[in-house]
Amino acid sequence: MEHPLHQFRYCPKCGSQRFVEHNAKSKECLDCGFVYYFNPSAATVAFILNERNELLVTRRAKEPACGTLDLPGGFCDMFETGEEGVCREVKEETGLEVTSTRFLFSLPNTYLYSGFLVHTVDMFFLCQVSDSDICHAMDDAAELFWIPLQDLRPDDFGLDSIRLGITKFLANFLI
Repeated sequence: MEHPLHQFRYCPKCGSQRFVEHNAKSKECLDCGFVYYFNPSAATVAFILNERNELLVTRRAKEPACGTLDLPGGFCDMFETGEEGVCREVKEETGLEVTSTRFLFSLPNTYLYSGFLVHTVDMFFLCQVSDSDICHAMDDAAELFWIPLQDLRPDDFGLDSIRLGITKFLANFLI
């Protein structure tokens, strides 16, 4: 796989074509001296359980992995914490109001967006919601449904980090 820095051909500060590899993590402009470090984007994932010990699952409405299972979540906005981001994403995709969050773990990931491979750090949260019975699919979610934890099969989920996250959640965070 080609390194993501190769997708950047022009200096984002001055527009120079003399934008060359500086080291494994950065490029440098030979004209203005700007050094660009390619860092991952922050993304969130929500584990939402109801009183029947079922997990809220979505079906992806968009690529990548359109039509496969997923969990609510998405990219953090600028000036937003991970907790604020997961609350906003849950609201946008399900209509649910998150009342509390608990950070569980993070995983590195890649996400193909419009032909551009975005490196992410996916932050997984256990979220409590005010009324789990009042939700509906919106935004990036084509469908919402509840799956009993014992029926979860990570291979049914279309994104690598979600599959790994569900496996880790089932193995380490259930009492």
